Amino acid sequence: MSAVVVLCTCPDAASAERIARRLVGERLAACVNRIPGVRSTYRWQGEVRDDVEELLVIKTERARLETLTARLVGLHPYELPEVIALDVVAGHAPYLAWLERESTAS
Repeated sequence: MSAVVVLCTCPDAASAERIARRLVGERLAACVNRIPGVRSTYRWQGEVRDDVEELLVIKTERARLETLTARLVGLHPYELPEVIALDVVAGHAPYLAWLERESTAS
């Protein structure tokens, strides 16, 4: 199994929607869930920040990860976007087969 889930926060719904549509449209991801209202507390440039963001949960194939990451960073408004990939160790086989088909370059 070679599926991965990529997490990425966005500053607002508009940028999250734009990125999600591009990743799916370009077949870099099979599906992107957008979760609004995520509250992030983090340290940035020596200051503790607290922001409301939208979380992208991106499903793709490991073989697409490098290309997806480069595209995501290029589309993202942040100077240093969060891009964290987690291996999928198990799942519903028909869903994983769909994920593979939909995130394969045509």
